[in-house]
Amino acid sequence: MRIGTAQMSRRIDKICIETLKIPSLVLMENAALRVVNNIDFEKFNSFVVVCGKGNNGGDGLAIARHLFILQKNVEIFLIGSEKGLSTDSKVNYDILVEMGVKINIVSNMNDLYKFRNYINASDVVIDCIFGTGLTRKVEGIYEHVISIINENSTYTISVDIPSGLNSDSGNVQGISVIAQKTVSFQLYKKGFLHYSSNKIAGKIIVENIGVPKKVIEEVCDRDFVIEKGMIKKSIKSRQKYSHKGNFGRVLIIAGSTGFSGAAYISTQTAVRSGAGLITLACPKEIQNILSCKLTEAMTINLEDEEKLNEMIQNSNVIALGPGMGNNNKTYDILNNVIEKAECPIVIDADAINVLQQNIHILKESKNKIIVTPHPGEMSRLTGISIKDINKNRLDVAKNFALENNVIVLLKGYNTIITDGKTTLINSTGTSAMANGGMGDCLTGMITALIAQGYDSLEAAYISAYVHGYCGDKLSTDMFCVNASHILEQIPFVLKEIKNS
Repeated sequence: MRIGTAQMSRRIDKICIETLKIPSLVLMENAALRVVNNIDFEKFNSFVVVCGKGNNGGDGLAIARHLFILQKNVEIFLIGSEKGLSTDSKVNYDILVEMGVKINIVSNMNDLYKFRNYINASDVVIDCIFGTGLTRKVEGIYEHVISIINENSTYTISVDIPSGLNSDSGNVQGISVIAQKTVSFQLYKKGFLHYSSNKIAGKIIVENIGVPKKVIEEVCDRDFVIEKGMIKKSIKSRQKYSHKGNFGRVLIIAGSTGFSGAAYISTQTAVRSGAGLITLACPKEIQNILSCKLTEAMTINLEDEEKLNEMIQNSNVIALGPGMGNNNKTYDILNNVIEKAECPIVIDADAINVLQQNIHILKESKNKIIVTPHPGEMSRLTGISIKDINKNRLDVAKNFALENNVIVLLKGYNTIITDGKTTLINSTGTSAMANGGMGDCLTGMITALIAQGYDSLEAAYISAYVHGYCGDKLSTDMFCVNASHILEQIPFVLKEIKNS
């Protein structure tokens, strides 16, 4: 599922119409049919379709025609009048008129009273007022119409994007329709990634309206929403003759006094995610505690520099940071790993924090590096406020990845995974997972997958998806889900997705 902007949508339409000679009316008709296919007619029988004058309104007029043909109870409201309708909208308007279908006009306060009454009597409002081209503030009669929809509709379906929502930024242009479902076309709109958009767009469905794949690839950046089918294809099968040496050597450097849990969770997750041989390097003070808990992983003392350097040079992947503390010692260990390692490195938690004044060491690395910040850690890395990061998460993550030649996994709702050229947005996860240790768990899983031969970017996006999928699955029966629950579920979920 590609992520795109309003400009990309316009370019796609232009190529289809002008180069491929697909009539724009065909695209509009396909869009209408896709919306109708997403209506639950066992639950809903009466509809109010609200149309603007542009092509989004034309979609609505075509949808209304199909509902009328299906003998559904449908009322159509056109804001303003038929004057100024786009060319394709006028065609669909004229067809409805010839069919004898009544089209109500909304242009004054009296019309608004009638409009409200029809909404109160209907099952569903279909919002086709504004499409992806809206950039101005919603005012006048349009503001009143949207307010009435939000106050009186029991179930609203928005077509392509909720009217009033900026499709690129996710900002509300004064006021926006609040939908329970949005049926969007071809591209997952960039604005849907804004945190507030989830409350506005409801369930988002992206439908293909007949645009060839080559057009999408020509126009769009390599930005994707991760779907289950993509993960299913990515998970490798295990050959029957493989042994532990085939599944990699992992070194995890983690923990400090009072923070043994972070070291345990990250290491045990690596065990449960299928890595062959896992070693935890931790301070001497907590080594015995963790040796007792980690029955399937080995431990070494961080102060044993000779053994530590040997492990750094012989590992297939190294992760460091969970529970280490934001101090000079953590920085020295990170610097040593980057200097001596000859394998991918996963940098998390306090190993990210010590980079605040030392970003240069990322560029000096000869190995592929993954950094896994939450917004607060990303703010410390970039100097950008958390508020601005949350507004522009996609661009902030991509720019940092490109500038520092790393893979960024920016945590949060719709976790972003990017190397600056290819970007993937995670579609799984729940607020039931909002508690300590989740990041440590994710780090352990990424590390284990890299050890098993996955590319670093691939390991990061598979882990993000599976991590969230475990949480979604568990939260159906649990009020809150902890990292220990997730790590126990991982091998079952990997098998489930692979065999689905």
